Amino acid sequence: MKNFFLITLLSIFLTSCVGSSSVGIFGSGVSVALDPRTVGMQIDDSIMQKNLLGRLALKDKKYILSISVKVLDGNIFLSGKVNEPEEKLKMIKMAWETNGVRSVKSALKIKGQTNFKVAAKDALITTQLRTALVFNKNTKSTNYNIDTINGKVYIFGIALSSDEKREVIKEGQEIYGVKDIIPSILLVEDLSRNKN
Repeated sequence: MKNFFLITLLSIFLTSCVGSSSVGIFGSGVSVALDPRTVGMQIDDSIMQKNLLGRLALKDKKYILSISVKVLDGNIFLSGKVNEPEEKLKMIKMAWETNGVRSVKSALKIKGQTNFKVAAKDALITTQLRTALVFNKNTKSTNYNIDTINGKVYIFGIALSSDEKREVIKEGQEIYGVKDIIPSILLVEDLSRNKN
């Protein structure tokens, strides 16, 4: 009975996350109309994301809030914080066990490795980069998700061209306090279903 309740609650939570047409794989505020993936690719990615989130929640419900999962063209991106290195390895293994996965990239960090001051700096860096991408007419800011952890900026998304990809990385490098840029930016032409 407890598992049934947990699965029902999880289903309601996940359904509410993607209920409106202005909510896409990247979260609130992303217009599906601007997503360069086909509807079929978006659905496949959404199913993979929900599958992994569900399995993580069944393992331990604290992961619903502490772990972020993004899926782009079968590539899984994990971010958030875990208590132990072993937890991190288990999550990466679970991601690889997801049906249809093409790759797994992890930005998972161990708790205790950051403090409030570092977290505030990371939030500022993320906000500055988001703002820069919005005002840069050469980038589609809605196609990117940004996570900053300990001054390292993880950029996940889909670029319409190589020039746009370079522009996004350049914007990140120009922000004060950025230690490193780790881009996981796919080009539209490289999406698996566009190679047919």
